[in-house]
Amino acid sequence: MKKQSDSQNAAPDSRRSFLKKGALAAGAIVTGVSGAEAAPKVRRYSGAPAKGSVLGANDRLVVGHVGVGGQGYTHVRAVTNLNMDGSSWHNYEYNTQVVAGCDLFSGRRDRVKSHLEMVRDAKNQDFQVEVYEDHRKMMENDDIDVIFIGTVDHWHAQIAIDALESGKHVYCEKPMTRYLPEAFDVYDAVKRTGNKFQIGSQYTSEAKWHKAAELVKAGKIGPATFAQNSYMRNNPNGEWNYYRLEEEVTPETMNWDHWLGQVANRPDFNREHYHRWRKYYRYCAGIMGDLLAHMIHPLIIAANVTELPKRVVAIGNKAVTDMYLGPDDRSVDDNTQLLVEFPSGLCMMIAGSTVNEQGVQQVIRGHEATLYFGGGSVELRPERPFADLVDAEIYENLTPGPEIPAHVDDLFSAIRNDHDTNGNIDVAIIAQAIISMAEASNRYGEAIFLNPETREFHTGGGTKLVVPTYGTFDLS
Repeated sequence: MKKQSDSQNAAPDSRRSFLKKGALAAGAIVTGVSGAEAAPKVRRYSGAPAKGSVLGANDRLVVGHVGVGGQGYTHVRAVTNLNMDGSSWHNYEYNTQVVAGCDLFSGRRDRVKSHLEMVRDAKNQDFQVEVYEDHRKMMENDDIDVIFIGTVDHWHAQIAIDALESGKHVYCEKPMTRYLPEAFDVYDAVKRTGNKFQIGSQYTSEAKWHKAAELVKAGKIGPATFAQNSYMRNNPNGEWNYYRLEEEVTPETMNWDHWLGQVANRPDFNREHYHRWRKYYRYCAGIMGDLLAHMIHPLIIAANVTELPKRVVAIGNKAVTDMYLGPDDRSVDDNTQLLVEFPSGLCMMIAGSTVNEQGVQQVIRGHEATLYFGGGSVELRPERPFADLVDAEIYENLTPGPEIPAHVDDLFSAIRNDHDTNGNIDVAIIAQAIISMAEASNRYGEAIFLNPETREFHTGGGTKLVVPTYGTFDLS
């Protein structure tokens, strides 16, 4: 860094000091939202990931899983750390006991029961494995400390609230909920009960985002102005069409009516909808709630966002899928871009696609410096007008990466040591607001503004819009 005279440094240093104090004194997450408390804390990583402590029997965490197909079964494998062939997945020691699984499909109940009995016997544990069709029966088990939710999106809210109200901590797959009103219900339940909540995006435990948050909070980039991220794929056969349609799933082996839950437009039993539900608006927000959720959550952490979005604009279409596979293949878009504005002035751009895999660079721009991200690295480069005031910095080989076992470990550590999870409820509600506002923008064809006091939507001209929920649209 070049030296300058005191007179040259005086004004910039005074302003820099002011900005740093302002950044470090950032307020509560959501002004006007009931139960809002301090801004989310972050865990900072350097070197190897922290391992869960090997605790005594009295500190063992008892776990139950709701939704044990697909990603839900991945949760089971992660927490038990045992694959079906008896091999271990990771090197974390959780000191847990998984005693129960729940699913509406009998085949998945049978599979998880066999898996948990294998784990119990391999680890010489003594308990009776329980399987449930209805998650409410699992909540009656007072021995269970933690619930993992891996169901279809429209069941996330009810299961999470039931778990929280029964005194259990929650790991909930992303997105937090199908619609925003029920996300606020989960938010309020977490604040009311004081139980831990972890959103199931392992990217929120990726070290590089927490290093970036450290730099932003320290005022190293000045006021944050514009951040960008993307999740891009290109599948000629159509995203999610790779999920196998199990012939064993029939109206006799799974409770279809229960699976539909609050869905308003209720089709007859449909194996395609059951296995490939991410293709249909009835059950999800498409890539906005799936792929883009993974990129939204960590960007919130890295940019130190503590406010609900002010305005969201989204555009999208499924022109390529319609051309190659036909309009009946899905109802969700295959190409989506969204812009987000926060009250602080920070703007975000998130791009997503399942028909082209060329993403945009991960960047957070500030007035004085810009952050660039690699696989496990963060680079701070000063902006040209501030080259004499800001030193370049590079942090490499940051661990952990976006690893599910590390993310699960963070939840268990938070429970035992009473710290916020990386994917805590404050991060999750901001992300869900972005996702839900983006979906509403795309489907209404309007820029969506959010009133944080009333939790209502309106247009730029002040016209109130119905906050989408079950039954708002034909496909909902």
